[in-house]
Amino acid sequence: MSFKLGAAALTLSILAGSAAYADNHQRLNVPRDQWLSPSQISEKLSAQGYKVSEIETDDGTYEVDLVDKNGTRIEAHVHPATGELLVGYDD
Repeated sequence: MSFKLGAAALTLSILAGSAAYADNHQRLNVPRDQWLSPSQISEKLSAQGYKVSEIETDDGTYEVDLVDKNGTRIEAHVHPATGELLVGYDD
């Protein structure tokens, strides 16, 4: 019986650790007063060769719809304070 309780406790601690990891590593906590404006984000991305079709806020980031120089449509997240594309960022 103690093995079952130990395994259950281990499973719960792994799940709790995974949730904490996801919260700490996938969500940005940039204060709103440090965010670039949508027009500044658009300018930064346009300077990199993207055509921006939409910008909206999404869970602490900007979510953008872009078209690259090859005509490929892209939906991406952008760091709100730096304007950098967040490669691998996922909700």
